[in-house]
Amino acid sequence: MQTDHRGRRGVRRAIARLAALATVLVVAAGCAGAGTEAGGPQPAPHVPAPATAELTATDVESWLDGLVPAALTRSGIAGGVVTVVQDGQLLTARGYGDAHLGDGNGDGREPVDPERTLFRVGSVSKVLTATAVLQQVEQGRIDLDADVREHLDFALPLRFDQPVTMRHLLTHTAGFEEVIDGLIAFDDRPTDLRAALATAPPEQVFSPGTTPAYSNYGYGLAGYVVERVSGVGFDDYVQRNILEPAGMTGSSVAQPLPPELRERLSGAFATSAGPPMPFETIGAAPAGSLTASGTDMARFATALMDGRLLAPETTALMQEPGLGPETLGTLAGSPRMALGLFDESRNGRRILGHGGDTVFFHSHLQLYPDARTAVFVSLNSAGAGADTLDLRNAVLDGFADRYFPAERPPAAPASGTGTPERAAAFAGRYESARASFSTFASAVSLTGQTTVTDRPDGTVLISPGPGSVRSAAYREVRPDVWQEIGGQRTISTRTRDGQVAEIGYASAFTLLRATPVRDAGIGVPVLAGSAMLLLASLLAWPLGALLRRRYGAAAPAPLGRADRLLHGLTRVAVAAGVVALAGWTVSIATILSFGDIPFAVLQGLQVAQWVALLGVAAAAGAVVTALRAGAGRGRVTGRVVQLLALAGTAWVAVAFGLLSSSLSY
Repeated sequence: MQTDHRGRRGVRRAIARLAALATVLVVAAGCAGAGTEAGGPQPAPHVPAPATAELTATDVESWLDGLVPAALTRSGIAGGVVTVVQDGQLLTARGYGDAHLGDGNGDGREPVDPERTLFRVGSVSKVLTATAVLQQVEQGRIDLDADVREHLDFALPLRFDQPVTMRHLLTHTAGFEEVIDGLIAFDDRPTDLRAALATAPPEQVFSPGTTPAYSNYGYGLAGYVVERVSGVGFDDYVQRNILEPAGMTGSSVAQPLPPELRERLSGAFATSAGPPMPFETIGAAPAGSLTASGTDMARFATALMDGRLLAPETTALMQEPGLGPETLGTLAGSPRMALGLFDESRNGRRILGHGGDTVFFHSHLQLYPDARTAVFVSLNSAGAGADTLDLRNAVLDGFADRYFPAERPPAAPASGTGTPERAAAFAGRYESARASFSTFASAVSLTGQTTVTDRPDGTVLISPGPGSVRSAAYREVRPDVWQEIGGQRTISTRTRDGQVAEIGYASAFTLLRATPVRDAGIGVPVLAGSAMLLLASLLAWPLGALLRRRYGAAAPAPLGRADRLLHGLTRVAVAAGVVALAGWTVSIATILSFGDIPFAVLQGLQVAQWVALLGVAAAAGAVVTALRAGAGRGRVTGRVVQLLALAGTAWVAVAFGLLSSSLSY
């Protein structure tokens, strides 16, 4: 019993660790900011500010000073910056907390300076990449709807006949699965964009234009096309054609940073307790390599809105939804991705934006094109839990509610929607389309699935809510369009065979109904139970031998040569299964923390997994020989337990890619 208890606790700890790390991948670590780039989690309830507040420097500064410093202290975030643009002018730039924490005695502590201090802005960089693409569209070098392979000098394997276009790349609908390897490295090494893209490209798992699935690889590819058609390296292109025209003299997409900028870079921290963390190098640089000050980001927003970077008609094109119902179907009913910008509209006001997260830096840029207003916020620490998300949304949503409140009440639900039958068709378990499906990293899906529960009044409870870390209730307001109850998020659904098959949300993300074999509600208990039983079986053999020796008991009588062989093979398979499960757990936790796993280690784990799989046949044979020989109930039961444990392990291995021929991730 003590052995079983320790095994159970270990499995639970491992699963909990994986769940936490999966959250880091989705929310904070992948230059993507999946939870924040299009509406992110809602902050804790707060009293809304008066809707009559006037957008002036005095009012904004007073409001921010009352909100941000206390939130930094409460969240364990070392420092941050907020800048606001209005009518082409910098309205305010506020630095809060510390850029460097010093030695703990006050020596070397440096406060955040909104003009001088530089932040790594993660996937906000993608707005610059999209701008670069559209500049080349203006010059006739790129056709948004042509096959991007025309501009590549390496093979891009595609599963579907329909070509991938630049429009697909900029709207995250090229269909690529998630890539983790090489996304972030903790050093100052130079990057090779072509090598990052051409080495083990991800599989295409969705037909182009049909399924939003956020892709850092796709934006890396877009930046490489700019490099190819312009004849200028991506870093130099952005410097000459975006940063300099916008007046961003203290910004760069270069990695490593030029020495004169590196000394201005804020420290990166897990929490305000320190210590400083290493520089984060982005492998697919166009997806997230920009380093900038708060005031430089204000200059970029101004230049993007005032026509210095793009012609007016191109700016309008950038701000329109990139795809429509002709390819997205009913998923077009929720906010759609523009060309490099998320639709983050609130209070009936048009807001376009993009968030960005490295492991330690967390940023967000929002544009109000109709009001010629922009807001940028960046933080230099991960903080605790979802605190960076809460703080960013407290600033962004609070700004919208204070200065751009709703002008009219939301529309009433359409008749015929919101029925219990419609809710029942929605209920089930879903996994993210932003995931690996062809490699062992597919096992991450075991830890991050979403549950939809139907309710008698025709509403549904989604846990966690799309784009959030908290549960949220939704009501259908139009066919296949659902509105958050008490909130402003809108999601859409696509139905097949009478059931909701996909959930579209936050412009560039989709949840897919999990098939029975990939349902975490089944897979996690099976995996945990199998691991516990395998470990118990493995330990039972030596413990049994020790107990028999101590008490002078005789070993069980042999059941014949064939049985000895089968039982021996089963023992090998059980040991291999324990090694494989432990190894995969550590490996996946490592890659989700952006560590490297030697290829030989992954090969060894896969060999162990195959041994465990083949051991199912040996275990089944051992059960049969025991039954035929009339072995005791305890002996037969032990072998049945081993068979079930190996079978459960085999099921998880097949369903979640642990036996995939590809060991890339």
